[in-house]
Amino acid sequence: MSESEYILELNGITKEFPGVRALDNVHFKLKPGEIHALMGENGAGKSTFIKIITGVHPPNAGEMYLNGEKISFSNPKEAQNMGIAAIYQNVTNYPDLSVTENIFMSHQKVHAKTKRLNWGTMHAEAKRILQQLGSTIDPKMEMQALSVAQQQIIEIAKAISTNAKIIIMDEPTAALTARESEELYKITEKLRDSGTSIIFISHRFEDIYRLASQVTVLRDSKYIGSWQIDEISNDQLIVAMVGREITQVFPDKKGSIGDKLFEVKNLSKMGLFADISFTLHKGEILGMTGLIGAGRTEVCQALFGIAPYDQGEVFLNNKKIEIKQPKQAMKLGIGYLPEDRQLQGLVFDWDIGKNISLPALTKLSKMGWLSNKNEAAIAKRLAEKVDVKAQSIFDLVSSLSGGNQQKVAVAKLLTADLDVIILDEPTKGVDIGAKSAIYEIINDLAAQGYGIIMISSEMPEILGMSDRIIVMRDGRIANTFNKAEATQERILEAALSETTPSKEILKV
Repeated sequence: MSESEYILELNGITKEFPGVRALDNVHFKLKPGEIHALMGENGAGKSTFIKIITGVHPPNAGEMYLNGEKISFSNPKEAQNMGIAAIYQNVTNYPDLSVTENIFMSHQKVHAKTKRLNWGTMHAEAKRILQQLGSTIDPKMEMQALSVAQQQIIEIAKAISTNAKIIIMDEPTAALTARESEELYKITEKLRDSGTSIIFISHRFEDIYRLASQVTVLRDSKYIGSWQIDEISNDQLIVAMVGREITQVFPDKKGSIGDKLFEVKNLSKMGLFADISFTLHKGEILGMTGLIGAGRTEVCQALFGIAPYDQGEVFLNNKKIEIKQPKQAMKLGIGYLPEDRQLQGLVFDWDIGKNISLPALTKLSKMGWLSNKNEAAIAKRLAEKVDVKAQSIFDLVSSLSGGNQQKVAVAKLLTADLDVIILDEPTKGVDIGAKSAIYEIINDLAAQGYGIIMISSEMPEILGMSDRIIVMRDGRIANTFNKAEATQERILEAALSETTPSKEILKV
């Protein structure tokens, strides 16, 4: 075996698909026992980078070395056998199977003589690995009973069970609270200290500065550079990622706040929230924040008819309305962008145009016949309005970056005749450049007179975008602040209860 200071080395890796160069002369070096961050905007080539390393795609050009030896993989199993594992942002598991079954999927242990599955050994090994990670999860539990954070731990346990020496973590904190992220940090550091090498992909700067010793940036499928983490600033990283300086992440208010548009009085749903009352004005961005589990999403889902409220009154343009299902809410003029765009916001097997036009099929049809011409026209206009980056509206939504998928989800809302738009974590899982673009869209919508309710766990986002801020706690409104009086300290004070000091706090 050749001597090398690097466990993994990529030189000049290029990958082309029909009409697209997904990676262009990319370089990367990973040392044993190192946490090396990989950053870049959505669409920069990170996903293809992962697939090259894990054997999903072979490169068209370039060389890859493992412990100084030149290697190439024909399939993911070969990469796994060489000690490489990946943990993806959207956890893929078998919810009806046990933790043990998920950990040992594809590499089960069998009795040497009977060739039957050795459940005793697998349960014991799963328990040992979980304890090594500081987890008390029962290996015999079903996966569907676990939280997202616990499922991430199982994915790490799965990687360890394959004797992985290199673990790629793709946006592992995107769906986690700050406290859950801290637990993941500790596990990642344990792996590093045991000699495992980590490639940590994240849009969150707090992840990178908390864990990594080295950072590499990709932009437009190209290698931009690698730096020691203590030698590059936040602003310099942003410039490296987006190719320009973003001097102002949050846009200046363009329009003015108008008359009262929407009012909620004493809204309640047993076991979830109670006595929720607030108003929303035309052109206003009303932020809604609080602890994870405070009831923010549940309130907004009730207002959209997903899980109707038990008691209370709702008024739109001073007229009392009843909302019992989403179709009714849309017809009344209320739209909702769900937090999980992949499961609830978009149809990934459809193209951009069909996703955008979906809420307006009745409006685009005559005597039951859909006008393809009108459908394409409205989809194209709205895709351009929110600046979706794609070759055409006939591109599959699944082919887009996360930021552009989110733009399509917003455009989809705009096909309906809306007055109120509810946005649940609108920038979740997107990079800093896409965030800035989405903020511009939200600001433009408010300037056009839409009333915006924006749920967010991101403190800078809430403070930077909201005209007023509702803070929820334990299913109730704890306080409401005007923009001028809102501070991080006041919001946290309202969000935290004296009786639950250990609860998760907002991302700051």
